[in-house]
Amino acid sequence: MTRIVIQWQDQFGRWQRFQEKHNQADAFRTAQARARSTGKRHRLVDEAGQLLDLVEP
Repeated sequence: MTRIVIQWQDQFGRWQRFQEKHNQADAFRTAQARARSTGKRHRLVDEAGQLLDLVEP
């Protein structure tokens, strides 16, 4: 089972960990909703550290 980590980018350009999920579609929906509400960039990363998706607000 793959782990998807949701991260958000702070004002200094660093990626901060937000949440971990096991369903990629659910992780994308969560990242998209949070990007809209916070106005910050979010990304999905798998357990190996590879970028899966980047969500702009």
